[in-house]
Amino acid sequence: MKTTKWDERYSEPGYTYGKTPNAFLVSVVDKLPQGKILMLAEGEGRNAVYLASLGYQVTAVDGSAVGLGKAAELAAERGVKITTAVADLGEFRIEEGQWDGIVSCYCHLPSAIRIPLHRAVVQGLKPGGVFVLEGFSKEQMDYDTGGPKVPDMLLALDELKRELVGLEFSHSLKLVRDVKEGRGHTGLASVVQLLCVKPLVP
Repeated sequence: MKTTKWDERYSEPGYTYGKTPNAFLVSVVDKLPQGKILMLAEGEGRNAVYLASLGYQVTAVDGSAVGLGKAAELAAERGVKITTAVADLGEFRIEEGQWDGIVSCYCHLPSAIRIPLHRAVVQGLKPGGVFVLEGFSKEQMDYDTGGPKVPDMLLALDELKRELVGLEFSHSLKLVRDVKEGRGHTGLASVVQLLCVKPLVP
C-alpha cells in the first residue's frame, strides 16, 4: 500500500491529536449501547482505546497503517484490545445490521465518498444502534485551527440530515468550541455534533 500524507503525519513523534478521547464522545458515551463499535477514520486510536477501556468491542478503520500501528501500541499501553483494519473508506464495506454503534470523529471526506458512506452507516447499525459524529463545519474555513480547506469536505447539518435518513436525531448542533486535541486540533473551531439512533421499528 502506498504511503499517504497521513502515514507521513503519523510518523512524526508523539500522537498528532493526543491520547485523550474526543470530548463530545466522552459526553455522550453513556448513550452508546454496549457491544460492537465501528470507528471511522480512527487514526492513532485515542477514541477506540477509550471505548475499549469501557468494555466495548472496537474495530478501528483508517487508511493509514502507520496511524493504526500507533493505535495498537496505545491499546497495549492501556492494557486493552482493539481490532484494526487498514482500508480506504471509499471502498470499505460496512456490513448491514452488524454494529451497536458507529463513531466518526473528524472524518473529512469528499462528498462523493461521504454520502454513500453515511448511507452505509445507516444500514450498518442494528436497530437501537447509535451513530456519534463530530467534525468541522463549513464555517471552519474562517478558522486556522485544523481541518481541510476544501468546502466540499466540511460538514453542514442540513446535508448530514439528508445523508443519514433513517436515523432519529437526538442531538444535532453546530457550535464554536475550544478544541484541545494534541497539536493537530487546538483552539476555537466551528464544529457540528450529532447523536443519532436507529429506530427499533423501521
